[in-house]
Amino acid sequence: MKRSTLVLISCALAGIASGADEICGAPRVQARAEIVWTKALCKEPGRYIGWPTVCRAQNGDLLAVFSGDRDEHVCPFGKVQMVRSSDGGQTWSAPVNICNTILDDRDAGIVTLDDGSLVMAWFTSVAYRGSIRDRAKLAPGSSRFYWWLHDEKLRPEEVEAQLGAFTRRSTDGGRTWEPAVRTPCSAPHGPVRLKDGRLLYIGKSGDADHRNLGAGIGKIVSAESRDGGKSWRVIGELPFPAHINVLRDCHEPHAVETADGRIVALTRCHHKGGGFTGSVQSESSDGGKTWTEARPMGLDGYPPHLIRLADGKLLAVYGRRWGNLGEFACLSDDQGRTWDVKNEIKLAGHWNGDLGYPASVQLPDGNILTVYYQAEFKGEKTCLMGTLWRVTK
Repeated sequence: MKRSTLVLISCALAGIASGADEICGAPRVQARAEIVWTKALCKEPGRYIGWPTVCRAQNGDLLAVFSGDRDEHVCPFGKVQMVRSSDGGQTWSAPVNICNTILDDRDAGIVTLDDGSLVMAWFTSVAYRGSIRDRAKLAPGSSRFYWWLHDEKLRPEEVEAQLGAFTRRSTDGGRTWEPAVRTPCSAPHGPVRLKDGRLLYIGKSGDADHRNLGAGIGKIVSAESRDGGKSWRVIGELPFPAHINVLRDCHEPHAVETADGRIVALTRCHHKGGGFTGSVQSESSDGGKTWTEARPMGLDGYPPHLIRLADGKLLAVYGRRWGNLGEFACLSDDQGRTWDVKNEIKLAGHWNGDLGYPASVQLPDGNILTVYYQAEFKGEKTCLMGTLWRVTK
């Protein structure tokens, strides 16, 4: 047995058997939660994995999508990959490519529809070009030299056709996927399903990396699909205080529908000039058309992912890349009107800031699986990690 496997068993399983106080840098028992295990779900040795989302398919399988087989955080070679678990997250399949364009495919989201169809979202990027502009500085044999060789082969019309934000549908549980459909906005975890059958997508309308996506650059907008992700239209825009520059400061929102029919959206915001870095909240009472002005709620991390638990509580998860590093969760007992930040839950710790983008799914037994990306051990590249945990009160 490899040393890494032994360490993983010690971290994830022996912590429970021995009653250890911590599991992978997080207290095992906390004020409102208990950690069951934390472990690597998918590793690609020597390669980089980032920005996952997880959902539960109609047949009960768990599906996690992410950008994998990468050189590093920004490179030309990202692919949207998927892994599958048929035993509640205990074991996972090998990754399969479900989207591999000529550009960098990033930030995959996934959601299950009422009829069992899946909708996957992602965006493509050429941000890597910023590090290869000066050909004379690229040493032959270096990774960036090969990036340049790849990039010089791309025809402008190819880039034009494939640069942007998209969704794809699957009607067979994720085994095959329909052609891509352009979307007017982008966010890491993609759209959410509403109880009226619509898909609602809260996202950034465009920035320097993936241009104008159809609703004007520098906005956080709400878009809907009434045909299961086959087409999209913008229906609203989220307002922010005048002192916040949305183009510069705001990114990567996510939303959830509450039990009383409101929609709560959280947006990553790092308004350093105003002394705030974290997630800000907007709400809609008319299905996503109009929104309250975004405001801080005390959630000290980003980007957010939201779900409604079976008992009606809202759960937000987010990474923290400063101070107390790691993956965190926070509960709302009043459908998003307030958050129990006093009893914030730590899901996993880490030793550097290359981490985060957690997403959660509640299992039939009430436990919660939260997936995210970070390195498992020092000296390794990042991988897909998961924490199984439960809310205790």
